[in-house]
Amino acid sequence: MQRPSRLSPWSAILSLGIVLWTAALFVWPGWLFPVGAFICHQRPERSFVFHGHQLPVCARCTGLYVGAALAAPLALACAAALTSRRSRLILGAAAVPTLVTWTLEFAGVVPFSNVSRFVAALPLGFAAAWLVFSAVAGSPASRIPHRPH
Repeated sequence: MQRPSRLSPWSAILSLGIVLWTAALFVWPGWLFPVGAFICHQRPERSFVFHGHQLPVCARCTGLYVGAALAAPLALACAAALTSRRSRLILGAAAVPTLVTWTLEFAGVVPFSNVSRFVAALPLGFAAAWLVFSAVAGSPASRIPHRPH
């Protein structure tokens, strides 16, 4: 792993966008419900209800977004470029809880709760956001040139 490089202002905007989108899911669920239909099945029994409104994405998607929103500011501050092999290992390990819960549920072995789906998806959302920022940190185009004073 390399030392963190300075990220472009676009990285801060991306981080803010992730956090705002996740907050908006809870603040304006009714307004975002049509958008959520493009990215999620929105099954009522698999979605959280917040202040009397079904969230626009299911519990698993909510976990992905919350995980990403938690990772984005941290990754913005300290993400460093990673090798592609290490990135794949991190993403694969983070996907295991979601893969296990989804597979067992799909096979009819275990009916998981919305909280279980949410918690299982947190590591995957966190890792995905972290790896995006790590990739940006390793990109030569993202580095801000140092100007001597």
